Parts: sequence; structure tokens; C-alpha cells
Amino acid sequence: MRIRKAVETDFPVMLSLYDEARAFMHSHGNPHQWIGGYPSEPLLRDDLAKGRLYVVVADSGEVVGVFVFFVGIEPTYGRIVAGTWPDDKPYGVVHRIASRQGSHGVGTYALQWAWRKSGRHLRIDTHKDNLPMRRLVAKLDFQYCGIVFMEDGSERIAFQKNGI
Repeated sequence: MRIRKAVETDFPVMLSLYDEARAFMHSHGNPHQWIGGYPSEPLLRDDLAKGRLYVVVADSGEVVGVFVFFVGIEPTYGRIVAGTWPDDKPYGVVHRIASRQGSHGVGTYALQWAWRKSGRHLRIDTHKDNLPMRRLVAKLDFQYCGIVFMEDGSERIAFQKNGI
């Protein structure tokens, strides 16, 4: 596998990956995350324009994953309850990660890549009902930090991974 910045021609497959991810979440006990067509194509186009939208490419050349990654301040992480961030060091952020059903290891590969690119301080959040993502961040040694709130007021569980 490899990771590269997304390009305009990736949109059909990226939208398909997000459709698959929504269906998977809804059928696996997480019907409240990514509702109403989230993430929307305009939001993804904004991520592309900002240079923070990435795809995971299988050895076969097929795009099997998509995610947002950037190093910088995530405004929704400014307020945290039921815990605290472990430090104020610069950090990377991963959002909106999705993978092709049946493609194993895509999430792990993407998060390990992002952790290295982040300077080894990486934050991520997920919905409380997103058990597959919660298992993945636990497996990769992310630590629970607390609850953060999205722009619409909904809660997400926040995690951070630090390293040398």
C-alpha cells in the first residue's frame, strides 16, 4: 500500500468509499454518525483544495481508502470535557477515514502513516457507537482523552497518540 494526496479524478471512488462506510456503520450499530450524506462532496472538495485529502492505494493500484490529515489546530478540539489533552504540543489530526470493504489493514496503515507525518503527536475523534474505530485506535495505542463537540454540538470521543 501507499498513500498519496487525492486528486480531482479520485472523486468517484472516494464518494463510493464514503457511501460504503455509511452503509457499514449503519448496519453495525452506528446509525447516528455520518448521516445526511456526510461527508458531503463540497466538504471533500474543500479538503482537496486545502491539500489535506489523501487516498490509500493498494499494490494493485486500486484506491481502497480515503482520509483527511493535517498538522495544525482543530477548532473542535478546543473544548474537551471528561478528560484533558495530555499536552499542548503541535499535533496532527485525522478525520473522515473510510476504506473499501474487504480491504484489510487500510485504517492501520493510514493512521500509522499520519502518526509519523504528525511529528508523533496525533489526535482523532470518533462517535461513541463506532466500535470498529474505537478498537482500531486502542490497538494502535491511542489514549482516551475526553469528549469533544462538533460544530453541530454532537459529542465525539477524543484520542491522542504520542511518541518519541
